[in-house]
Amino acid sequence: MRTFRTLGATAFATVTGLALVGTAFTGAGTAEAAPASLHAPSALVLTVGEGADPAVGTVVRAVTLTCLPRPSGSHPAPEAACAELASAGGDFTSLTDIRDDRPCTREWNPVTLTGDGVWQGRRVAWIATYGNPCELRARTAGGAVFAF
Repeated sequence: MRTFRTLGATAFATVTGLALVGTAFTGAGTAEAAPASLHAPSALVLTVGEGADPAVGTVVRAVTLTCLPRPSGSHPAPEAACAELASAGGDFTSLTDIRDDRPCTREWNPVTLTGDGVWQGRRVAWIATYGNPCELRARTAGGAVFAF
């Protein structure tokens, strides 16, 4: 009989848990509809790595950036980075145009940027490789997204 009671309690908890999927409770105890997606509408991991291939390169710096429901994460300036991404429509490529007339050497010391996650509900996986750290700085000068 003991086994039956345990299974009954487990079944009740499972059914009750399934009934609550899709419902969130506020601090006041009232129910609200949960988000339709399991992913945050805008949550990204940004990295700077050494090497031309992020699969085998060394990650030097990495941050998280969440833009919705509010700017947060380990990024040092999440508000500015989210605003910059929003103004670019989430297009990382437009954020890495030459912004400086800074001269750089032609040495080959590749640096790779990545942006991976979800932007406004759609999956994002972006990679760009630059010839050296000077070129990276020239392409991201003044921008907040990769200033970490």
